[in-house]
Amino acid sequence: MNAITKAFAFIFLLSFTAVQAQDASKSIDDQFTEVIDGSNNYQQFKVIEKVKMTRLQQNTKKRIDGLQAEIENLKSEMAQQQAAAAQVSTDLAQTQATLETTEGEKDSMNFFGAQMSKGNYNTMVWSIAGVLLLALLFFIFKFRSSNVLTKTAQHKLDETEAEFEDYRRKALEKEQKLGRQLQDERNRALKSSKG
Repeated sequence: MNAITKAFAFIFLLSFTAVQAQDASKSIDDQFTEVIDGSNNYQQFKVIEKVKMTRLQQNTKKRIDGLQAEIENLKSEMAQQQAAAAQVSTDLAQTQATLETTEGEKDSMNFFGAQMSKGNYNTMVWSIAGVLLLALLFFIFKFRSSNVLTKTAQHKLDETEAEFEDYRRKALEKEQKLGRQLQDERNRALKSSKG
């Protein structure tokens, strides 16, 4: 290679690397728009560079993989919160059972070695039940908010996959049409060279 060719190759690699770094930070929609706007027109068709399509496909796959990882994290968090809520429910049921047992006993009770009245004992037990109930409500709230986030992320993933599938189908149709047109042009060129 001569020096000019090497210089052009070096400049092309630098610009290609810079473009890829910029593309990774853009939204999928912006990247689709850029690929379509930057493509050449051929009659009523768009001709898209394979490099741009490959880069767009890679960025889309990275985004989908990121969303799937986020969904898996949310599912794991949701499972942990469900287990914690079940434990709180079990604790609350046990506390209520203890309360029912103690209501039938005498007015004076031994609680950790100290005698206390039934009223004070009931106040203590209901306080514990209240704290457990608050904890249960907190875990239910966390579970619902995680569930909403999971559904939102799943919806976004479904939309992205549908958009990508539609785009892929359209690109395949365009590629097939261009292939047919290229073959027609080759046939015409072959006929004209023979004739």
